[in-house]
Amino acid sequence: MSPRSDDTPRRGDQPRRGTSRDLPAGDTGAEETEENGRGRGFGGIGDARAYTPRGRTMAERDQRTRSPRAGRTTDPFRPALQVLDGGRPQRGRRPAEPEPAPEQAKPAAKTGTGRSGTSKTGTGRTGEKGDTGRREQPDSRPATPRTRRPEPDELKQRRARTTTRDGSRTAGPASAGAGSGKAARAGLAKAGRPGTAVGALRPRTGKSPGPSRAVRAVVTEPPKLANPTRRLRLGTVLALSLFVMIGVRLVVLQVASSPGDAARLIKLREQRITEVTLPAPRGSILDRNGTVLAHSVEARYVGVDPVLVKDVAKTAATLSPLLGVPQSKLVEKMKRHTRPGGGESRFEFLAQGVDISIGDRIAGLKLGGIVVKQDERRDVPGADLAANLIGFTGADNSGLEGLEGRYDSLLRGTPGSQEFEIGKGDLNKPIPGGYQKYVEPQPGTSIELTIDADLQYEVQRILCEQATDWKATIAGAVVLDVQTGEVLAQASCPTYNAAKALDYTPADREDVPSAIVADPGSIHKAFTIGAALQEGLITPDSAITVGPAIERGGYRFQDSHIQVKGTKMTIPGILALSSNVGTILIADKLGKQKLYEYQQKFGLGRATGEGVAGEATGKILTPDEWSGSASGSVPIGMSVDATLIQMAAGYGTIANNGTYIQPHLIKEMISGKNGKVTAGATPETHQVLDPDVATELRTMMEAVVDTKDATGTQAAVTGYRVAGKTGTGKRLIDGQYTSSNYGSFIGMAPAENPRFVIAVSAEVAHGTGGDVAAPAFSKMMSFALQHYRVPPSTTKAPTFRIHP
Repeated sequence: MSPRSDDTPRRGDQPRRGTSRDLPAGDTGAEETEENGRGRGFGGIGDARAYTPRGRTMAERDQRTRSPRAGRTTDPFRPALQVLDGGRPQRGRRPAEPEPAPEQAKPAAKTGTGRSGTSKTGTGRTGEKGDTGRREQPDSRPATPRTRRPEPDELKQRRARTTTRDGSRTAGPASAGAGSGKAARAGLAKAGRPGTAVGALRPRTGKSPGPSRAVRAVVTEPPKLANPTRRLRLGTVLALSLFVMIGVRLVVLQVASSPGDAARLIKLREQRITEVTLPAPRGSILDRNGTVLAHSVEARYVGVDPVLVKDVAKTAATLSPLLGVPQSKLVEKMKRHTRPGGGESRFEFLAQGVDISIGDRIAGLKLGGIVVKQDERRDVPGADLAANLIGFTGADNSGLEGLEGRYDSLLRGTPGSQEFEIGKGDLNKPIPGGYQKYVEPQPGTSIELTIDADLQYEVQRILCEQATDWKATIAGAVVLDVQTGEVLAQASCPTYNAAKALDYTPADREDVPSAIVADPGSIHKAFTIGAALQEGLITPDSAITVGPAIERGGYRFQDSHIQVKGTKMTIPGILALSSNVGTILIADKLGKQKLYEYQQKFGLGRATGEGVAGEATGKILTPDEWSGSASGSVPIGMSVDATLIQMAAGYGTIANNGTYIQPHLIKEMISGKNGKVTAGATPETHQVLDPDVATELRTMMEAVVDTKDATGTQAAVTGYRVAGKTGTGKRLIDGQYTSSNYGSFIGMAPAENPRFVIAVSAEVAHGTGGDVAAPAFSKMMSFALQHYRVPPSTTKAPTFRIHP
């Protein structure tokens, strides 16, 4: 079989690509002329491709001329666009045509012209280039006129322009096949589909129309999209307006709010904000060698949020035996109440310094509203060692007595705080991302004392043993470094355990050397004789005529060692036998004004300022206050109120070649923040006696210890020369003297170059300073000299004569 010609249709006439099979091919061009008022629109695939994503326009060509490879690269929308019904939409206005009658439309459908415009034999179809055997078949049916809505002029002009392949414009009457085309489109309109042709054919001269030429569609302008600039501007204006409204509202809330609004905001904040005090680590108290006398150790505190406690009575009953706090006090703190500054309380301390084991037990109970957190507790390793001097702290870790109270502001540091927003749930659980404020606590400053813990222990032991033997009510002892004025030991008896301070009475916790005021008695005679020596009224070789007694202001003053009237005594003898009559006679030469001045120089009548809280100032009589008997009582240490530390500082003046050095307890302060060491305050000093006078007085005071029948022989220390003086006075309580004796001894060693001054006192029912205090002094001084490796005396004490 010979190959089929390309011009021979395979199965009848094939419609052109992009045109509807329902329209006759020969009638497509007749409806696109300007004369029919039809403008350009979608001319099939060629025109539709102008609006494809590729954005290009291409003239429609015969698909038979395309190569297989080119067919694969054609527009992907071509298969979909090939199913478009009719070719072009109506372009422009056309004359109104009457609708075909129903009876006329049926015969047309039988002949086939109503569907495709061709007969079964293939005649009457308009072919493209090369299709020469096909002719247009005019439609003999009368066209039914119909009206059409007018279109805008611009659209008319745009659709009226149609360009052919050779560049000429189509104009003039429609081709002969226009009638059948109209009929076909009318049929399609009734079926609800568009009836546009692919292109227009230029009519040929003569009766038989020649082959038509495909027209090239002109690219139409794409539809205009919405302008994004206006949208951006509008959005910007709206956003700025919103922010301005928010800013204005914030300004109104913060600046222009009414007091009522502010109060509501504050109340709302207080209800959601809780504050917890963070205790600062308290500084330690150390001895001169770094030994810990008091420090803080880890403990627990127990707190409560009253709002979260469900059963107050039951919770208080559970905690009371564990904390050792009465149930009634716990209930008061657990009840909901208002803070002093306003707002409902959300935290209260129930107990501080709780043992870790007890804190863990309470935490294990998981009581509602109860919190157990890390805390610290004051610990005193030596228990009662220097407890009367150091003092103790309260439940809130603040100092109450002694050095703890005196330097509380330094030791306790600066507490911190933590504020945070809380919600429902466990106590002190900050809301993540909520309001939080944290102030870090600043550690307290540690204090290094001048106290020597080893010497303090021995002095305290000796003192309490002697007090027990003599059944003393109270007793005290002080050890001074002569050259520096540092207090090396300061002991009291009775003592107490500072860890359980509240188990003792306030009297048991008193620091005897600084708090107990008493008549110094005969130890004051050294000041009277030293003033007379300094004023040149007497010399070491002077002799004073004494008798058995002397009366002043109706009061009889006599010696314990009664002398016959007219007996002469040396100055060392007056000191050795503690002659009241001889001392009064020397004071008469000095006068009350001079005696008062020297009392002040030796440090009487005012607190020493050694550093202990509550130090007594004592009292001395001014010359105007002297009564008739004062000239007899004041020189021998009666009618004088003084503490043991005051008298010890005065004797330190004699030992330090006449220079008074203020006694002090603070050696250094160590910062808890950066460890910086700051020296203690420089002690006050002033000259009281000339060095030669002080040496003479110190030598004569050796007679008190070395002379037979002297009052202080029990104060002697083997291998060392000792100078000192005994005294027996009365203790004044509420303006009344007690019936007991207040015996004392103050001495120094080695006498030729003193290193220490030790003062001892005790209140006993009977006995003197030589009986009670002197033996304790001997033991204390012996230990101190050996502890600090002080060389023994190389010379012997001089021989003293009581009578010239």
